[in-house]
Amino acid sequence: MAKSITYVAVPGLPLINPGADLAALVVDALKAEQLQLISGDIVVVAQKVISKAENRYVELKDVRPSEQARSLADQTGKDPRYIEVVLSESAEVVKHRRNILIVAHRLGFVMANAGIDQSNIEHADGEERVLLLPRDPDRSAAALKVRFDAAFAADVGVIINDSFGRPWRNGVVGVALGVAGLPSLLDMIGAPDLFGRPMQVTEIAVADEIAAGASLLMGQAAEGLPVVVVRGLTFDAAARPASALVRPRERDIFR
Repeated sequence: MAKSITYVAVPGLPLINPGADLAALVVDALKAEQLQLISGDIVVVAQKVISKAENRYVELKDVRPSEQARSLADQTGKDPRYIEVVLSESAEVVKHRRNILIVAHRLGFVMANAGIDQSNIEHADGEERVLLLPRDPDRSAAALKVRFDAAFAADVGVIINDSFGRPWRNGVVGVALGVAGLPSLLDMIGAPDLFGRPMQVTEIAVADEIAAGASLLMGQAAEGLPVVVVRGLTFDAAARPASALVRPRERDIFR
């Protein structure tokens, strides 16, 4: 029998404001579309709506740049206030040049600008502000899972995804920042290949692959589809959070 996986974007979510009950809004949108979650479904939620609901905004007018931020601003051509916010969310500056600032986020992700964004957010009264990543994406995913499971009497997975650039490749792809209810990483070491040879190093970033597929429906601009339901995947492995996807620094040969 042919295998299939379905991805369904959920329409009807309003713009998300700080303090919004995001889980309730998603449940309402699902029910309005007569989409009943069943056990094994995976709900992929865009990072941006999580951050908005958690009020992860910073007003740039309130930011006082440090000397390091001013120096990096001169070298990158970016707003020193913006750089200061990036530094506040970062453990290390990995690389920088004109228009580029790569950092190790406090959660371990190596990414541009600590994931801090100014696109697709409301700028009230003409004041510039930025939106940070969720404080603890795995915890946010786990909290959503509890609510979705209760609303639909099911055992579902949740992925919080964001768009990352990649070394050696042009373009951005969706990756998992937070995961609950499924294995974010599958360890295939020791499993036999097609010819019975044990695999030596293979690990599969399952949650990233699912997140990338969902990003095709979510889009990157004005699509307004921050929630996607994925159906048709099953796993024998235990659930693992997105933190399992972060390569430890001692195993990162490029830093």
